[in-house]
Amino acid sequence: MQVKDFSINITSENPEALMAFYGDVVGLEKRTDMGDGAFKAAGGSFFIDGHSDTKGAAKEPQRALINFVVDDVAAEEARLTAAGVAFIRSQGKEFWGGTISTFLDPDGNYVQLMQYPAE
Repeated sequence: MQVKDFSINITSENPEALMAFYGDVVGLEKRTDMGDGAFKAAGGSFFIDGHSDTKGAAKEPQRALINFVVDDVAAEEARLTAAGVAFIRSQGKEFWGGTISTFLDPDGNYVQLMQYPAE
């Protein structure tokens, strides 16, 4: 298979709240060509939408982890914490040399800020 692009679509009972969170708080740039729930994420896209079968908070938030690779985990964690975002893991060091902080979005999904080790 030759994958030409990559996107992830998360659904919510309250997609408007997630759209506001990821746009206004997390600071993802909107993809205006793809609708209100579309955001740029590196070379791919991050979509938020409603779904008739999605109810309440994530039941297994660790099942699919949303990872945003950033240059400075500590700075992004501090910025998000100041905006009221709850972190459940702060700047954990990984065996492969990277750093990961994990926070919860309004639906209880696990979102990880990842920083690769310096080369």
